[in-house]
Amino acid sequence: MSTLPDARPGRPSAHDADALKQYVADELERSRRRSLDLTTGTLDDGELLAQHSRLMSPLVWDLAHIGNYEEQWLLREAAGGAALRPELDDVYDAFEHPRATRPTLPLLKPGEAGDYIGQVRRRVLDALDALTLDPGRELLDAGFVFGMVLQHEHQHDETMLATHQLRRGDPVFPATDDLPAPAALVRSAEVRVPAGPFTMGTSTDSWSLDNERPAHQVDVASYAIDTVPVSNAAYRAFVEAGGYDDERLWSPAGWRWRCESGKRAPAFWFREGGTWLRRRFARVEPLPDDEPVQHVCWFEADAYARWAGRRLPTEAEWEKAASWDPATGTKTRYPWGEDDPTEEHANLGQSRYHPVASGSFPAGASPSGALQMIGDVWEWTGSDFTGYPGFRSFPYREYSEVFFDQGYKVLRGGCWATDPLACRTTFRNWDHPIRRQIFSGFRTARGV
Repeated sequence: MSTLPDARPGRPSAHDADALKQYVADELERSRRRSLDLTTGTLDDGELLAQHSRLMSPLVWDLAHIGNYEEQWLLREAAGGAALRPELDDVYDAFEHPRATRPTLPLLKPGEAGDYIGQVRRRVLDALDALTLDPGRELLDAGFVFGMVLQHEHQHDETMLATHQLRRGDPVFPATDDLPAPAALVRSAEVRVPAGPFTMGTSTDSWSLDNERPAHQVDVASYAIDTVPVSNAAYRAFVEAGGYDDERLWSPAGWRWRCESGKRAPAFWFREGGTWLRRRFARVEPLPDDEPVQHVCWFEADAYARWAGRRLPTEAEWEKAASWDPATGTKTRYPWGEDDPTEEHANLGQSRYHPVASGSFPAGASPSGALQMIGDVWEWTGSDFTGYPGFRSFPYREYSEVFFDQGYKVLRGGCWATDPLACRTTFRNWDHPIRRQIFSGFRTARGV
């Protein structure tokens, strides 16, 4: 099941309100098909109501939460409509209720959740025709609120895929795919990025989120960064060299995590005899050496980088390598330019259920020469999650600001499960440094 949109023009300009509204309506339907395919279209009620891991919500919570978020922001705030189910606002408040406790809430049953989100969507689409995308109203300017809600649904779809990976039971996704990945000729293990300032973040992307703003100049010393993400084979060498047993390679906090958790390999890896295997969506398969490593936490990525004599790139280094063209002094929305992603550019949109070989997608190369900086695996950086200079929370503090300076680490680039609409070179993801259920990998860097 691919969620990549069919080839068609990208998001219309806000100057063509009718075309933009049609685009929004199409994207709302596309995101909803994906959400239903991951829940009521795939699993029975018992599986949807179960908590498959204390790290994750029951899948039916995610489904109803998507609808409640849409009701609050599109139906009430944007369209000025009456509250449909205000009593659900607390139950599906992601900030107030940690994932571990959500099964204790009075959740809607799967059928009820499906009816609720369908009713919300019908009212939203009815209101869309009459809605004015008023540039004087920040929430509606260029349809920002629609972009926010669409990205929110796709983000929860990715979260639901992480829950599926943790779920025990019969496979529900295809074992393989027939979609080839264009291979690149990797001429060097690293690319060098010259010293100098570049523009980090954005002030012009109308659907960017508050933590991506504002654009600001950052002066970065020269450095080298891996051409491709670290592969399973490279990471396996670290494991087999005793990297998990060498305290010198780990930060103090990382070593505490390693000792307390007892981990000795990435999540879902295990060894039978001399063969490394992995569990992927309820199937066991040989570990593919050439794919980027995924399901590693920040502490593991940091330890590997030390073992390799390198370090994790800072967030600024990652973004500069992904988006900045020193020849023209300009940056781009994607590594390859401004055009929306296609199957020639990146592994995105759940068109596959795994990363593809490190060194794929030559058409997706950045000006620096780095490959796969969008798609395949989220990439840990060495930076803590905080606001940019001049940050302003919008439209609510709980999207970004409450997480600043709380020990979260930044991830960049999206992964195979990330929808193209929720991915760009300025997009910032964040998580605790112990998290491994997410589709996370990394590349390394060094000063030059």
